[in-house]
Parts: sequence; structure tokens; C-alpha cells
Amino acid sequence: MQVIEFKEFGSPSQLHLAERPLPQANASSAVVRVEAVSVNPSDVKNVAGRMSQTTLPRIPGRDYSGVVVDGPEEWINQAMWGTGGDVGFTRDGSNAEYIQVPVASLVRMPEALSYEQAACVGVTFVTAWCALNYAKLSEGETLAVFGANGGVGGAAIQIAKHLGAHVIGIHRGEPGGATPAAKLADILIDSSDPVMGSLLRAHTGGRGADVIFNAAGGPVFGIALGLLAHGGRQVEITSPTYRRVTLDLVDFYHNESQLLGVDTLKRDLTASGRILEDLRPGFDSGIYQPPVISKSMPLAQARQAYELVAKGERGRVVLKLR
Repeated sequence: MQVIEFKEFGSPSQLHLAERPLPQANASSAVVRVEAVSVNPSDVKNVAGRMSQTTLPRIPGRDYSGVVVDGPEEWINQAMWGTGGDVGFTRDGSNAEYIQVPVASLVRMPEALSYEQAACVGVTFVTAWCALNYAKLSEGETLAVFGANGGVGGAAIQIAKHLGAHVIGIHRGEPGGATPAAKLADILIDSSDPVMGSLLRAHTGGRGADVIFNAAGGPVFGIALGLLAHGGRQVEITSPTYRRVTLDLVDFYHNESQLLGVDTLKRDLTASGRILEDLRPGFDSGIYQPPVISKSMPLAQARQAYELVAKGERGRVVLKLR
């Protein structure tokens, strides 16, 4: 089979098209014929050597959709989707014509989605799902999302609205008309607005946000922490360029704030599959919409796809294998 692999860390130029033997099923694993994969920023970071757990040589790629071709009889010819914090890092990933996965991780993909759409859901929605679950966001609460016009931010907005929360989308520049932020957020605030904090406070009657989800990184940590309502929860999934941040600990404990970190790399294919199974009805019913695809490319152009993502391509970049 054809695969994309890298033997050294570095830029996307390290990615090469190669031949590998077809994987085989066994008592605990199945083989999936990959139909489509999406390229995530974390895949680019993986190739760059920023994921300490990655071993080489490695086939990268976390998210995928495909058809089971070998394994338990009840799964043969079933369309499925998957993602995981192990795949592409400590086990070979989805940038290949076929992939071996644990039987326990197999999850039927939503019938309402195409293979390309299903391949874009994994990291974005699993991250958002974990973040809002950790924060215990509930009906009637206010969620503020930094990075609202990104894939994870858009997923968080959709999930939050389904939960009955009030959503403030904080974005940089103009969000596209087709994004969840533009369509679903109760109010949008440009992060470059010098009175952004005042606008958020005014919209919440002076309280601040019950939950703040920082999906943007950059110099947002301290700003967001100061916008929490009493007893508010702030969820971090990323970091600024520098690793260390500071906070006013007195203000923090007087406000009875909570700070939560989420790392989806801690959830392997099987754990992530359980989350996808919980999400599937929302896609089949139309409650959730997959991220917008901006580019679809063949596997042989994986290097170019990774370069697009590294440069900040808006929308999802998909590798279509069939």
C-alpha cells in the first residue's frame, strides 16, 4: 500500500510517499480501507518534533474515515470514522491507504456525512466535547469562546448551543458567514477591539462568563481569566509561544475560579471512539455540522497539504484517498 511517512523531524518537507506491506487483522484488531483523512495543526506539530511521545519512522495522521475490510464479520464493509491521541504518534496513523485499528475503537460514522466530512470531525469535536464536559457547562450558563472562528471553537459553539448555553464568540477579524460562530453565537466580539472586556461584561450584566474556552492561544490566558464570573471555569487546550503564564492568585481565589487543562492526546483510538459514538446522533439529526472543507487533495500531495495547514489555512484540508 502507499503511505506517507517521515523518518526525521522537521518541516513538511520530511514527508515522503512510500510503500508499506498491507496491515493484517488479528484477534483484537481490524483493518480499515482509508477513504479520507484531515490534516490537523497537531499533525504538523508532530512532524516538526513537538510531540515528545512520537517514535520514528512514523506514518502521521489522527483523523480518518473509511470502510472495514478485515476483522470481525459484523464489521466488514461498514463505514466508520476514528481519531485518537495514539494514532500517528506511538502507532502508525491514517495517512495511508489502509490502517490497523483496535476492534474496540470501531465506530459507525454518521450516515448524513460524506467520507470527507466525517474525516474532519475527530480532533475538533472531541477536543470541544472534552473541554465542555470538564467545565460542566450547563443549560442557561454563558460560554465565551476565544478562537470562535477556528475548527475547535466552532465545534464548541455547536455543542454549547445544543446544551442550552448562551454563547459569546470572540474572534480575530471577520468570521466567515458559513462558520458556526457567525450562525450560532449570540454575540460576536472582535478580539482586537480595545473595549472587548467591557463588551463581554455588558452582555452578561456585569457578571462575566461562567465558562471561558481558550481555543486561540496567544496572549489570551490572563485576559480571559479576568473575564470569569464568580465561580467561573477557564479551559485551556493550547498555550502562547512561551510556556509560562502569571496570574493574580488573590483575585483568582477570591473569585473562586477554576482552571482546567484538556489534552486529547491522552485519549487513544478506543477512548476517542466512545466520544464519537456520543456525537454521532447529533450529526445524523443535523444538530451538528462538520467543519468547512477548504481544500481536498490526493495522498501524494500530503506535503503540500501539511504546508497549507502550517501557514494557517482557514477551513479543513483533506486528503482524499479514493
